[in-house]
Amino acid sequence: MEASSDTISRKLLNWYDAHARDLPWRARPGAPAPDPYRVWLSEVMLQQTTVAAVKDYFAEFTRRWPDVTALAAAPDEEVMAAWAGLGYYARARNLLACAREVAARGGRFPDSEDELRALPGLGAYTAAAVAAIAFGRRAVVVDANVERAVARLFALDTPLPGGRTAIREKADAITPDLRSGDFAQAMMDLGATVCTSRTPRCLLCPLSADCEGRALGEPERFPVKAPKKAKPARRGRAFWIERDDRVWLVRRPGKGMLGGMRALPDDGWHSRGDGSGEGPLDGPWESAGKVGHVFTHFSLELNLAVYLGNQCDSLPAQEGEWWPLDRIGEAGLPTLFAKAAQLALAGTGETA
Repeated sequence: MEASSDTISRKLLNWYDAHARDLPWRARPGAPAPDPYRVWLSEVMLQQTTVAAVKDYFAEFTRRWPDVTALAAAPDEEVMAAWAGLGYYARARNLLACAREVAARGGRFPDSEDELRALPGLGAYTAAAVAAIAFGRRAVVVDANVERAVARLFALDTPLPGGRTAIREKADAITPDLRSGDFAQAMMDLGATVCTSRTPRCLLCPLSADCEGRALGEPERFPVKAPKKAKPARRGRAFWIERDDRVWLVRRPGKGMLGGMRALPDDGWHSRGDGSGEGPLDGPWESAGKVGHVFTHFSLELNLAVYLGNQCDSLPAQEGEWWPLDRIGEAGLPTLFAKAAQLALAGTGETA
């Protein structure tokens, strides 16, 4: 007989009370709700990123900008540089936009899901997570871990993304009115530590007796995913222009790929096409090798060219800056361009 929703939520909360992960942005089970700023910041950082990768970034952000008002007042370039390496840079731009909106409202986050959804960059998941975890509102919080656990618990076999409607309905059915924030975090922990994508640890699961996927003998089959499409491969060039122990860096446009970040100049590659191959100066150029990077929707092979000429003075001052080589690690280059910089410095005998 299928377990009741109350039974499932009670079992999971009892398990969470004993096994909750100790995370820097989280309050212990039963403790007062954490600062909404810390909940919001962590949830934005955790989108498509692992807990292990986020911890150091979260610690640095909260050290430098301990509340939403401080973050709102921070210069764009400092925040973007601090975000460098965390990926999905549109999140950092949305982070600033949201912080400034909240600061303009007096520095207090709204406490309802609908009002949170109205803030810049807060989608359905983040708004629900902040409402439930920071404010104790009943909200249905479904991330990838929750999606997997719910799909297995009810053996939901409609392939994703179409199957997400049924997954959300089932997640709604088992979400309790009380402690919904703890319940949401319990589901996240269950998916991250027990109901893992490969080799789930069913013997440790508090819901194993209720799990239809386990009863079928193949919990790993859920959720059913549509076949992956091959990612297109793009090619481009980046340019290393050095003068007096400094390298020429540009600021990428505010919108688009790696928007607002410092970077090496490149030839205009993008997700839909290769670059032109043309550099910001006429040359001569020398090939220094290539680096690869995989983005969400495409892969990129980036060839690095080093400038050997003496026409650096023709670079427009308003389009870039000369950055000290011995401080290249402080420039906040995105991972792709940090790889290219390491390649260039290795060729010159320098170190970052």
